[in-house]
Amino acid sequence: MNAAPARTVRAAVLRRPGDPLRVEEVRLDPPRAGELLVRIEAAGVCHTDQHYMAGDLPSLLPAVVGHEGAGIVEAVGDGVSRVEPGQRVCLLWRPRCGECRYCVTGSPALCERAVVQSTYGGLLDGTSRLRLADGGNLHHLMGASCFAQYAVVSERAVVAVPDDVPPEIAAIAGCAVITGVGAVLNAIGACAGQSLVVFGAGGVGLSSVMGARLAGANPVIAVDVVADRLGAALELGATHVVDASDADVLAELRRLVPGGLDNAIEAIGRPETLALAFESLRPQGQLVPVGLSRPDTTLSVPLNQVVQREKRIVGSLYGSSNPVVDLPRIFGLYRSGRLPLDGLLGARYPLGRINDAYDDLCRGAVGRGVVLPWAA
Repeated sequence: MNAAPARTVRAAVLRRPGDPLRVEEVRLDPPRAGELLVRIEAAGVCHTDQHYMAGDLPSLLPAVVGHEGAGIVEAVGDGVSRVEPGQRVCLLWRPRCGECRYCVTGSPALCERAVVQSTYGGLLDGTSRLRLADGGNLHHLMGASCFAQYAVVSERAVVAVPDDVPPEIAAIAGCAVITGVGAVLNAIGACAGQSLVVFGAGGVGLSSVMGARLAGANPVIAVDVVADRLGAALELGATHVVDASDADVLAELRRLVPGGLDNAIEAIGRPETLALAFESLRPQGQLVPVGLSRPDTTLSVPLNQVVQREKRIVGSLYGSSNPVVDLPRIFGLYRSGRLPLDGLLGARYPLGRINDAYDDLCRGAVGRGVVLPWAA
């Protein structure tokens, strides 16, 4: 069905951990049964890719990186029924197989088939549609590989996007927004009138701030070391901010909320910050970590506080979301003006400047940077 021939595309390739990304011409095979060819319009600059680039998280290399993207379906493989050519879609870095225990019980972020993609560096069948120009092996990252002009992805790893949602918004919604907003709406749940602190005001942290405002949390406090990021947090819904570069964070939080916080979200992935967030909670308070770190990173918290004060730590992957339900809801909230995602967007970069995008990210750039693969 409308399957395109193999083509040469420009893509950002990670060959070795610690090396800069190389924008190369690579070969992309046509979609197979149940797969789509997507012309990538925009791709978000997420810190998770940086973890793979630095070697903090393991992956099969060389690989085309990028997992937060959106584009237009150009061709479909046999058996595709959910989307058609010409339709705009948001990519999901977690597929929804629809058959494993997590998918059928409403937790597709934990889909068991996702392990196939990460283990073999391919799509859901474990094989790759990518090849180096010389014919050598080339892997997918998280089943997306959207720092490229085109990507082949599973039909089960996309959600339709309304035509009036800009590509940049659609791209960041598929990772940063659904992770941050979902951490509030799904992992924390009803929190109107409850206090909430967000540690880290990057793309996910700022999305958590927007989610907290949407849910009616009060006060909403953002903690970061970059003043401009804290300014963005105030614009997007924080009632208070704490500059961790020159303040005693715990003392300031206790001043703002005597007795401790009801809820804390940690969007950085640092044990020290997680421990601080845990300490800031009141009895029966809840900490929701959403930031990633190295696989061997551990968290140490006082056991007696867990038992005697009934504090809880509940992890949240992908915003504990059901993307086929939550992303349309996010798009609807954006279109109605209740989720001001335009304020989350940062700088735009052509594909050839992708290393600049990650340099800016590591220096504390404000907002979510976006790569435009077709920009000059």
